[in-house]
This record gives sequence, C-alpha cells and structure tokens, in this order.
Amino acid sequence: MTGTRRAVAAVFLLPALVLLGALVLYPIGYSVYRSFLDQAGTGFAGIDNYRALFTDRTIVTAVKNNAIWVVLGPTVATALGLIFAVLTERIRWGTAFKLIVFMPMAISMLAAGIIFRLVYDQAPERGVANAVAVGVHDTFSEAAGFPKARPLPVHPFTADGDGDFVSKQPIRAGEPVRVPLVGVAPAKMPGDARPADGAPAASGGEITGTAWLDFTRGGGGKPNVVDPRELGLKGLTVQAVRDGEVVATATAGADGVFTLPASADGAHLRLPADNFREPYNGVDWLGPSLVTPAIIGSYVWMWAGFAMVLIAAGLAGLPRELLEAARVDGANEWQVFRRITVPLLAPVLAVVLVTLMINVLKVFDLVFIIAPGSSQDDANVLALQLYRSSFGTDADLGVGSAIAVLLLLLVIPVMLVNIRRIRKEGRR
Repeated sequence: MTGTRRAVAAVFLLPALVLLGALVLYPIGYSVYRSFLDQAGTGFAGIDNYRALFTDRTIVTAVKNNAIWVVLGPTVATALGLIFAVLTERIRWGTAFKLIVFMPMAISMLAAGIIFRLVYDQAPERGVANAVAVGVHDTFSEAAGFPKARPLPVHPFTADGDGDFVSKQPIRAGEPVRVPLVGVAPAKMPGDARPADGAPAASGGEITGTAWLDFTRGGGGKPNVVDPRELGLKGLTVQAVRDGEVVATATAGADGVFTLPASADGAHLRLPADNFREPYNGVDWLGPSLVTPAIIGSYVWMWAGFAMVLIAAGLAGLPRELLEAARVDGANEWQVFRRITVPLLAPVLAVVLVTLMINVLKVFDLVFIIAPGSSQDDANVLALQLYRSSFGTDADLGVGSAIAVLLLLLVIPVMLVNIRRIRKEGRR
C-alpha cells in the first residue's frame, strides 16, 4: 500500500477512531485515573478504593451475587435454549413455539422488571407465582377455616399456650355445650353457614353442642347466648380431651351443631390450633434468601429465547447423515443427543454461553426494578453498586470508578476467550 493510499485510509478511519476514543477509550482511561482519587476527587487515595471492594460488606455481597449470576444465569438459559431448540425440531408447530419463547426478547429490561415485580408479589391475589404456590399447597393441605377466631374472656374457654383453646369446665351428658367465638369477619364465614341452633337435641347419652359466631351484625345480642341472626361455624373441629388424650372428635355442621359420643362425658372440650392457624400465603420470593434466584429466573425468561434461536440455527446446519447413522447403529435418542448433537453444537453453545456471561456481568435493570428496598442489599450486583456508589445519597466517585474498573477486568478475560475462539473458527 502506497503512502497516498495509507493517508486516504487514515482519513476514512479517523471519524470512527475519534468516536472510539471519545466514547470508549477516554471513559476507560478516566475511570482508571478517577479510581485512585478520594471522594472529593482532589486528593490521591492510592488503593483505598480498591481495598473497599473487598472490605465493604455491601460491595462484597455484590461480588458474590455476580458470581452466582455468572454461574447460574448463562448456564440455565443455554440449557433451556438447547432443550427448546431440539424439541422444536420434532413438533409441527415448532415455529410458533419459537416465536412465543423469543417474544420476551422484544421487551425491555425495565418492562420485564415491572412484570416480574408483580409476578413475585407476596399477595396471592396479585402475584401469579404465589397464586400458583397457594393453589398447589391448598390442594394437598386443607386451609384453616377460621384463622383469626378466638373466644372472649367472658366465654367458657381459655388458651393453653399452644394455640389451642380448652373449656374451663368439663362437658357433661345432657348439658348442651356452648362454643362461642369472635374474630371472624362476616364476609369470611362459610357461604352455606346457617343460623346457629341454640338448643340442639341429644339422645342416648350423647353430648351435643353449638359452635357459633357470637357477634350480631349491626349491634345487639348478648355474649354466650345464641341470637337469631348469629351463624354457625361450619367445619370447626372440636375434641374431647381427658388426661391429655383425645377421646372423641367432631366437626360442626352448617348450623354449628356437633355431637360427641357418651365416652366424652367428664372430659374437657378443646378447640385445636389447626382451626385458627394463619392461611398459607405463598413464598417470600423477594425476601433476602430467594431474591437473587427469583431475579435470575426473570433473566432466564427473557434470554432463553435468544439462546434457543442461535442454537436452533446451529442445529439446522448439523450433518443429518451422522445422526441417521447413529440411529441405524442402534443408538437411542438420548445417546444421539448426548454423544453426537451436543458435541457438534459445542462451538455454538460456547458462543451463547460467553455472550450471556458478558451480559450478566452488566445486569442492572432487573435487580434495580424487581428487588424491593428491604432486600436490595441482598440482591445487589456490581453494576447496581456502581450506580449506587457513584450517584447515591453518599456518592463516592472514587469507589464507583474502582467498581467500573473491576467490571472491566472481569469482562476482558471472557472477551479474549471469545475473540480467540472466533479467530480459531476463521482459520478453519
């Protein structure tokens, strides 16, 4: 190339080089320079800012969480993308399935964060995740009927310290047992509850009783007396206990009436704590222990489609004769997948994995939006801590710049591996 051609090439490259220097090289250089200055930016701080990266508890938590992100996020997203790509080859509506899985990629991180903040809401009536968890739990474990019910001091029951309520006097045959409770909102009463029967009939030495809500809507009524408008506590479980052993159990009907056998004569009546336990409200997805896995789940939801599309493209280029030859030799589908498909897809899987690793090192939006303030420190990552340290209430641009340099140092090895792999592929 002659000198003239070199000059022309330099002129054409100059705008790109200026932009590269202004937008990439200068910020990197200034960040390295600023990381050695103090908070005010006027004095030399040495390596104090870098020392803070490994001594400040909040930043150490961010480093640990970034390690979790790098291990779990790309691995799970790539594995799901591989599974989806292989499965979509075997179904007629594979294109539609790919479209559905890839659609989250069209949503911004901000929008995805808002969506999953609602998905992980603690209240089952708003949060989809907890609505499913509560539905599954209540399918296999019956919910308590009256979680906030309790007797008043004027009622003939006392608490035993274990959440149970025990009658003050033994129950006797021929004497109707009264089980009045309060603390149940009328709207929470069973839909088929009927007015309580204040005078249940007994026969053959049996002991009968009535469990009812001792509260008259609109006022009026007397405590310990079944008033006409008071409803029975359908489903309330009662036990007859003698010397610490349960001798009989009964359940109140729609009118609150229950019947115990004659063997319960002289025992104390106990209302088990299972009647009053708080209902299952699901999992605290955004609590300190689960917030990071929950946010990683939202990331996988977004990026599994990206992994699937790239892997599906690589899958389409595999030599089919190798797969058919393996099947002819007697290999089952799992063996074909594990010993032929995955090894042949190794370069594509490496591209996806490395790309996602670089991506998760910079994750910010999802953590900032999804994690509530109470657990944001537990979900903290380096990119979020960079923002908080640089622009927070007690901003320290020196520490923020040190975090930026640390992120750069973490990304460089991954980038070098990727560049080396690309060059190796180019030589082939």
